[in-house]
Amino acid sequence: QVQLVESGGGLVQAGGSLRLSCAASGRTFGGYAMGWFRQAPGKERALVAAIARSGGGTYYTESVKGRFTISRDNAKNTVALEMNNLKVEDTAVYYCAANDRYMVGPITTYNYWGQGTQVTISS
Repeated sequence: QVQLVESGGGLVQAGGSLRLSCAASGRTFGGYAMGWFRQAPGKERALVAAIARSGGGTYYTESVKGRFTISRDNAKNTVALEMNNLKVEDTAVYYCAANDRYMVGPITTYNYWGQGTQVTISS
């Protein structure tokens, strides 16, 4: 069992920055690839960024490339999402999730989820 708790969401103006953090407890954190998903009202939950177990590989959806950076610290059992140059369309609930099989996989393959943190970008 892995428990995930996100923090760092909030309200910022377009062009601003936020750093989301996800703290994990329970079974070996390093055994999981980690992902950040987001879900806007009326839309499906979608993968934004992912990082391999060791941190040696990353993935970003096209719309956030060059603006978001995912990182992890396996010694501290944390994964972070640094978000810069935020846009109104980045507004969503952001979730971290753990995957014991894939760095990037179908949403159904993610084993554990956090409760989500709201990110709101104003124009």
